[in-house]
Amino acid sequence: MVAHRRVDFRLRRRGQWLRADRVIAVSEAVQRVLVLGGVSPRDVIVIPDGIDPDEVRRAAATPLDIRRRLGLADGTPLAIQVAALVGHKDQRTLVRAARAARDLAPDLHWVVAGEGELRSSLEREIADLGVGDRVHLLGYMTEADALIREGDVFVLSSKEEGLGSVVLHALALGKPVVATRAGGLPEIVPSEWLVPVGDHEALARRVVEALGHQAPVPFPRQCTAAAMAQAVLACYRSLA
Repeated sequence: MVAHRRVDFRLRRRGQWLRADRVIAVSEAVQRVLVLGGVSPRDVIVIPDGIDPDEVRRAAATPLDIRRRLGLADGTPLAIQVAALVGHKDQRTLVRAARAARDLAPDLHWVVAGEGELRSSLEREIADLGVGDRVHLLGYMTEADALIREGDVFVLSSKEEGLGSVVLHALALGKPVVATRAGGLPEIVPSEWLVPVGDHEALARRVVEALGHQAPVPFPRQCTAAAMAQAVLACYRSLA
């Protein structure tokens, strides 16, 4: 039996993981959680999530014209996040970063695509901090790749993250990524663009710095769909 683990939360029900002949972890961070939970290191193999960069680019090709939809001028800098509005994604830190960034980049807007249980509390936080004119909660969007393409920088403010597959979409589209040092994110995001979890001031500074970053971050070759498929197939064959 092969089990797959995509998140870096602590193990609560260990039985299925201990019974498996192999456990596939999407990152070294997830591997560490599994081993700490009692799974033998010999039984865990790391196979990162994979995407097809060309497919992402095709999906992003249709113009979304998000600035016009939001009533913003052409060229307005946009920091984009695509994530569910749930606790471990920690959009509260992003909202506080938006407040901290007002003096650093007064024309910067923050656009969040995603839905979830914390939407109402985030709306209150946005209002309380007076950033309702800078932070835009769009709800769930099927055109997430097009949104990322039209942004200037991608931001992930998570407290916990298995790997952060959405970051791969941003990298495939040539966007700079600013993220927290959560879970597997340091395995795919260059260290200079990582900030401590929950540090809204550091997040604000890095996002503003990334606005002027022109050189795209290389896409990690181990994170293509083809590489993932080959590695998973090899894992199953090793048990035959």
